[in-house]
Amino acid sequence: MVGVEADRMSSKKILDSRKLLGATVKTDLKELNNLYKGLMKKHHPDRFQDEGERHQAEETSKHIIDAYHFLVSIHPETHATNKEEFERTASTSVISDWRYKAMTLHLIFGDGSEYEYFGVPQNVYNKFVNNNGNLRFARRHILTAFTYRRVKKANEAPKEA
Repeated sequence: MVGVEADRMSSKKILDSRKLLGATVKTDLKELNNLYKGLMKKHHPDRFQDEGERHQAEETSKHIIDAYHFLVSIHPETHATNKEEFERTASTSVISDWRYKAMTLHLIFGDGSEYEYFGVPQNVYNKFVNNNGNLRFARRHILTAFTYRRVKKANEAPKEA
């Protein structure tokens, strides 16, 4: 039962974000953008004169912005756009550190990039740790098997003067 509860917590952010914006699994980026803009027009703080309503609108708009950016970051179209960088990181960089909480695995790569993987079961995480954070294991069983998002881009090489 604990695993099921952790899975719900891991999926909760995705489901809550979709619910807030009125999106589905099949919503494309253009439609997601339209949903976002419509909600922001409706809940923009400048539309309200009353201080209480204005404050509520500010809080709502913050949630809308967070949900939109989160859904864009995990969207397959975003992954397709960043595929080359992701594949370069997954094939050439080592995993330098990781964190795991509530079925969310946060991987930090040697090139400075960071990715979050959602819905990673405890048994897969345990195997990953028992392999000392082995990139080969991660490539086979984690990197393309779970919903993910890039949290931080790879460090750029220093520019020559």
